[in-house]
Amino acid sequence: MEPPIVYYPRSEYIETDTGNKVSRKSVICGSQNIILGGKTIIQTECVIRGDLRRTGGGHAVVVAIGRYCLLARGSIIRPPYKTYKGIFSYYPMKIGDHVTIGEGSIVEAATIGSFVHIGKNCVIGRFAIIKDCCRIEDNTVIPPNTVVPSFSIYEGSPGVFVDELPECVQDLYESKTKDYYAKFQPKD
Repeated sequence: MEPPIVYYPRSEYIETDTGNKVSRKSVICGSQNIILGGKTIIQTECVIRGDLRRTGGGHAVVVAIGRYCLLARGSIIRPPYKTYKGIFSYYPMKIGDHVTIGEGSIVEAATIGSFVHIGKNCVIGRFAIIKDCCRIEDNTVIPPNTVVPSFSIYEGSPGVFVDELPECVQDLYESKTKDYYAKFQPKD
């Protein structure tokens, strides 16, 4: 189910030259380490933790988010972390194009492919990999290190495979995200 179109005061959103619409009431930490692909909407009370990065050399990009993504109200995006050989480290996170992350969801995945819908109040565990063209139902918990295969629907706590998506899902998700973006107009 797609999120309802909500109109916000124009002054609440910053619109970038690449078409991103970012709520002034969101929390973006370490913005120099975050890449937004364009035409992405970050709603009120979202948290993106670009400041959680590996110390020393390595990747400067901590969170990369593709085009036409929607981060719904209260969602939290933070990079995965682990201790390896006694050294605590964060690792980069990549989110593909046409991804919807539902209200109140927490994402610590390594990779989320393109054309993915994550429902409300989901928890995506550290280093999970969600392949292209997937749907994660509301209130689902994907355990750490889980690989969700393409064209699958996951549900439950812990999340398990419940059904397959049709091959046309890519076109459906693309049209939904583009339509949502087009209708998401802050009012005066």
